[in-house]
Amino acid sequence: MASSSSGFVAGLTAAAIAAVGFLTYQASASAPDDLGKPSASETPAAKKSKAPAGKEKDDDLLLPKGSGTGERVVYSLDEDRVWLVGANEKVTRTFEVTPSAVDPTPATYTVTSRSAAITGSDGTPIEHVVRFASIDGVVIGFSAAVDGSTPQPDPAVKTGGIRESRKDGKAMWQFAGIGTKVVVVK
Repeated sequence: MASSSSGFVAGLTAAAIAAVGFLTYQASASAPDDLGKPSASETPAAKKSKAPAGKEKDDDLLLPKGSGTGERVVYSLDEDRVWLVGANEKVTRTFEVTPSAVDPTPATYTVTSRSAAITGSDGTPIEHVVRFASIDGVVIGFSAAVDGSTPQPDPAVKTGGIRESRKDGKAMWQFAGIGTKVVVVK
């Protein structure tokens, strides 16, 4: 009887550990991007733009030349920036990204697949994955690290993850369904 009790306790312990692991992942996936980070007013050396107030934001809304027409995602390799362009050529959101080690060729693509949450090719847990290209066997797509990090990629490792903040990743996920046009420009 003692051996069956210990097996039962071991099974309950394993189930409890799995449940805690799952709940921990859920909590980290739903945590705000800025959790634990000081706000701009709390940052002693906040970066100030030399542009007049409002000027930088207006410039960011300007689409690069040759970025196509219609509803689309525009990704500029030179600016490391994405624009989500909705109806009537209106930019609904723009944000900076951290480029992947492998850049897609400037061209027009479409979103081919998506994944809510996976492990990236660099071993980082990622979410809101929106894939649109493949270059020399390396799949290219937008994603957000679950921990909110956006480190520079290791140039020695061929990865295709273009990293966004978690907030921007969620916006991309909501905007770019399968078949959405993605225009990559220099």
